[in-house]
Amino acid sequence: MPHRILRAFNFGATRMHLPSDDVQFGQNARLLRMDTLVKLRWFGVAGQFVTVLATAFILEFSFDLVLCLALVGFLGIVNLVATILAPRHLRLTEVNATYFLIFDVLQLCAVLYLTGGIENPFAILILAPVTISAVSLRFHHIISVVSVSVACVTLLCLVHKPLPWRAGESFSLPQLYQDGLWAAITVSCLFISVYVSRVANESRVLSQALSAAELVLERENHLSKLDGLAAAAAHELGTPLATISLVTHELNRAAAPTEIKEDLALLEQEARRCREILGKLTSLPEDDDEPFTRTKLGLLLEQIASPYRQGAIDIQIDLKGSDGEPQSDCSPAMVYGIGNFVDNATDFARSSVVISANWNARIVEIVIADDGPGFPIELLNQLGEPYLVRNSKRGGHIKERSGLGLGVFIAKTLLERSGAKVSFWNASSGGARVSLSWSRSRFEKPSV
Repeated sequence: MPHRILRAFNFGATRMHLPSDDVQFGQNARLLRMDTLVKLRWFGVAGQFVTVLATAFILEFSFDLVLCLALVGFLGIVNLVATILAPRHLRLTEVNATYFLIFDVLQLCAVLYLTGGIENPFAILILAPVTISAVSLRFHHIISVVSVSVACVTLLCLVHKPLPWRAGESFSLPQLYQDGLWAAITVSCLFISVYVSRVANESRVLSQALSAAELVLERENHLSKLDGLAAAAAHELGTPLATISLVTHELNRAAAPTEIKEDLALLEQEARRCREILGKLTSLPEDDDEPFTRTKLGLLLEQIASPYRQGAIDIQIDLKGSDGEPQSDCSPAMVYGIGNFVDNATDFARSSVVISANWNARIVEIVIADDGPGFPIELLNQLGEPYLVRNSKRGGHIKERSGLGLGVFIAKTLLERSGAKVSFWNASSGGARVSLSWSRSRFEKPSV
């Protein structure tokens, strides 16, 4: 039995294709600005420089000061070159960002090698590049940064210069304690790479989906304003067209050569045609029963369902309620949000879709029911989340990713902004159910 796969971008009778996640929203959201990494590195250069000098001249610990300052200076020179040569708003590819962060790990580990290795308290700073990679890079690039970091920490645990200490004295941590530090830093690298990357990715996906919802709503808001602009244009153009028609008519009545009379007749005919077109534009709100004006619930549902009555699926509207039929402004969010669910229902229904509306003095509820296969059980609790992924099998051994949920997410988000509570379930008798409920005061509240 085929499962219901929710389509991504279909609102009402209007289909809108947004850029794919891999092309725009996904890749561009991950790219790091060179300027950001350079500024972070300057903090690292300043921190290392101050720490090295404080250790040498304030604490008066003995270590290879010249070589440490050379390593810090090398990092500063590299960063200065990047600052001068790279455009301020350059966004690094993930590969280049990976190399950038690996270089930082290697430089820091070189300084740590000269100053006690893993015994140095500042060894914990190795987690900084790992965290940046977990936030901004894809998993295979994160693995590269983590692998280099863990390898460096392991080498520092085995081979390093003595920890800087007072002249004539030495300090060394027990080997077991050093092993514990190695394990702590290694586990922290692995934990951060998984935990932070997962949280950052979920936040990024949610942000991308909300951006897509904003684009859809903005587009529909522009469409809803076109009728008003057309009427205004018709009103403004009506007077000059009337003047042209009058002058042409008078010239046509005067004595003139036949060729000129033919041209005047053609000009009058075209002016009359322009006036008829403008008249149609002016009457659009009356002719089309403008869907974004205040109307009763039953009429709203009829307007939403009408584009889908042309197919083989029977669409029924059932109205039940008390205290008078509620009215709404029919905002684009509401019209196209409900339309999305009606469209999905008609796609997967076998023969019929029932749109039930119930209301009383407190609530308004709309239930969209179909007699199709219902929602996939494994996705039922995830509906409304963006970019759903479902594992399916073909041939018993191949798994594929299917089931984008962005369209449902957008519809749910738009309706929730209008005050609706959206829920999904499968009926015991079969078929999918989508419930939309508002408080009556919120449903009838005029849009601002």
